[in-house]
Order: sequence, then structure tokens, then C-alpha cells
Amino acid sequence: MNYITKEGLEKLRAELNELEAVERPKVTQQIAEARDKGDLSENAEYDAAKEAQGLLEMKIAKLKDVIGNSKVINPNMLDASKVGILSKVKLKNLANNQEMVYSLVPESETNIKVGKISINTPIAKGLVGKKQGEKVEIILPNGNKLNLEVLEISISE
Repeated sequence: MNYITKEGLEKLRAELNELEAVERPKVTQQIAEARDKGDLSENAEYDAAKEAQGLLEMKIAKLKDVIGNSKVINPNMLDASKVGILSKVKLKNLANNQEMVYSLVPESETNIKVGKISINTPIAKGLVGKKQGEKVEIILPNGNKLNLEVLEISISE
């Protein structure tokens, strides 16, 4: 079971629609054009188009599988008193007093540029279950320790 936000599911469905409605016909057209060029046994364009078709169909199948096995997370059902998935967390790095804000999201919706980190990252795993005011020491993959204080918790939409 994959947990996903409503927005994330809509993005996946839009991507699937794009692949099926736009990309699939393009690849089919490329195969038809390459087939028209003659001998298929020595036709590199045909081979490349067939390979592209195979990769596209695999991507479509994977997206359908992800969508079919996804459960939309209802933000209204989440507990804002402790850190969990869809939590927006304001943190203070105790080493340098720098404050940062992260939203903990499903892996498929990670976007570090806007502060969305995967619930599966070491930082997120260390924060899950923590409450406002709690301090936590997180050991990063490189072995360094990160000491944080949870300043605020809210549910991100």
C-alpha cells in the first residue's frame, strides 16, 4: 500500500493520461514510419522505436500499479500534536540556532526545493512521533549527529 496525497494522486493520473494519450500514439507512429522504410531485420529505427514502446508500456504499467495500490491520506484524520506523515514541522538546529521548516510527505511527492522531504529520510524517521518542544538527536547516513528541537507542528495541506 502506498500512501499519497490527493494532489499527488492527481499528478500521477495526469502523467498516466499524458503517457497513454500523447506518448503512446507518438511511439506507434514512429514504429509505423520505421516499418514503412523496408527490411525490418536491419532497421535500427524500427528497433529503437520498438524498444521505446517497451519502455513506455513498462512505465504505464508501473504507474497503473502505483495508482491502483495507493491510498489517499485524509489530512483531517491526522494528529497534529505529534510529527507524522503530512506534518509541517518547524525545527531549530541546536548547533547553530538556525530554524527550518519541512513537510513530511510520501516519497513520490518529495521536493526539497519547497521543503517537502520524504517520510523515509533519516531526519523524518527521527522526527516521527515527536511532540512540540521535544529535542531529538538524529544520526545521519554520514555518521554526523543532528540535534534538533521541534518548535511547531501543523498539518500541511
